[in-house]
Amino acid sequence: MRGEHVDALLDELSKLPRVIGAPITVAWNAKEDLLDLLATARTRPDREQVRDLLYRFYRRCADADLPELQRLATTVETWWPEILAFLHTGITNVGSEGTNRVIKTIARDAYGFRSPGNQRLRTRCATTRRARGHLDARQFR
Repeated sequence: MRGEHVDALLDELSKLPRVIGAPITVAWNAKEDLLDLLATARTRPDREQVRDLLYRFYRRCADADLPELQRLATTVETWWPEILAFLHTGITNVGSEGTNRVIKTIARDAYGFRSPGNQRLRTRCATTRRARGHLDARQFR
């Protein structure tokens, strides 16, 4: 978001009753801290920069006293080795996760089909471009 949009958002949040606006503002700021940390990916960040950004995120989550932010901080702590590897290498498993999601969606859509071969065919067609249009469903009967 551009600065003027952030200012407008924060102004609107400050107009809300404190019990509503304050937690949203704190959650927004914690999210921005985490995004600042993740934005260092592929930039070869030094240890101090990563440490400072991570500390800022953890500190905001701890000070907020919101269960959702505490759970988020715990998740980041649990996955920290993988997150740190991403920050240094820029390599993710997004491709395999996307393929897995497509396979599960196709499997849900095909639930109840009598032929497991048809389900395999549908999955293969959905996940491999080379296979689209080149598979003969008759081979699975």
